[in-house]
Amino acid sequence: MTGPLDLDDLVGRARDGQPRAVARLLSLVEDAHPRVAEIARALTPYTGRARVVGLTGPPGVGKSTSTSALLTALRAEGKRVGVLAIDPSSPFSGGALLGDRIRMSEHATDPGVFIRSMATRGHLGGLSWATPQAVRVLDAAGFDVVLIETVGVGQSEVDVVKLADTTVVLLAPGMGDGIQAAKAGVLEIADVFVVNKADREGADATVHDLKQMISLSRREIRGPSWRQPIVRTVAAKGEGVDEVVQALAAHHEWLVTHGELARRRAARARDEVEAIAIRRLRAELADLRGGGRLDGVAERVVARELDPFAAADELIADLRGQ
Repeated sequence: MTGPLDLDDLVGRARDGQPRAVARLLSLVEDAHPRVAEIARALTPYTGRARVVGLTGPPGVGKSTSTSALLTALRAEGKRVGVLAIDPSSPFSGGALLGDRIRMSEHATDPGVFIRSMATRGHLGGLSWATPQAVRVLDAAGFDVVLIETVGVGQSEVDVVKLADTTVVLLAPGMGDGIQAAKAGVLEIADVFVVNKADREGADATVHDLKQMISLSRREIRGPSWRQPIVRTVAAKGEGVDEVVQALAAHHEWLVTHGELARRRAARARDEVEAIAIRRLRAELADLRGGGRLDGVAERVVARELDPFAAADELIADLRGQ
């Protein structure tokens, strides 16, 4: 697309379900286009309808296979589904290393499915900073469900819960997942547990460990609570996937009934507003650094003319005076 950006036309075409317009909007928000705030403003009135589901878990549990199988099941129900596959960044280009269309190629020609890889760009927690904006794009484009599949590189995937209405944690037998789940704190973030590759030896032990941890955690719960179901699947064969869809629907109903959906979305909005504000403050601080102001107060701290807190106060005063 060349020439000036016609935002109204682009948003209109995206809302009509045109894949190229959706892809263009996603590229604009991921690249932090100067008009990203205008894009958010134009999209916001059309959002709030999509159910956002996060899928996370350690490497080797079959997240992409499970996502593909879940896509098939949701499409069978007539749902339009958008997928954001958050991938490790190339250290050279910042682009995603893993190919979403390789992993989920069977859905590539389905007009009711839109799949996009997004690079983490080194973001701790596995989620790229642009992911909230990307969710907004897919929501406004009329997708019924947005699936966020996170990278499986470490234990910092808990950030997925900040964006999802429902978080699915995938585990597999024979990988020490029970211990890892406790360490990573996924027991607290999981709304639905899926034990994939359940036809393998050790599946019963994994389910047993999870049941024990869930039982112990519930002793500390006060008020209405959601009992996390444990669903066994063999995603490569499509087994158990319908049960996952049923668990997602049941959790969504519970969220609505107990007012938890509104609470989670309010928390999501707070996090996003805070992140945008901090990003802008950092940009202003960078301007002060470029002007030598930050270096100046840093030298005074080294010379013990100022303590770090007083120096920070001076910088904040400069920012407020702009």
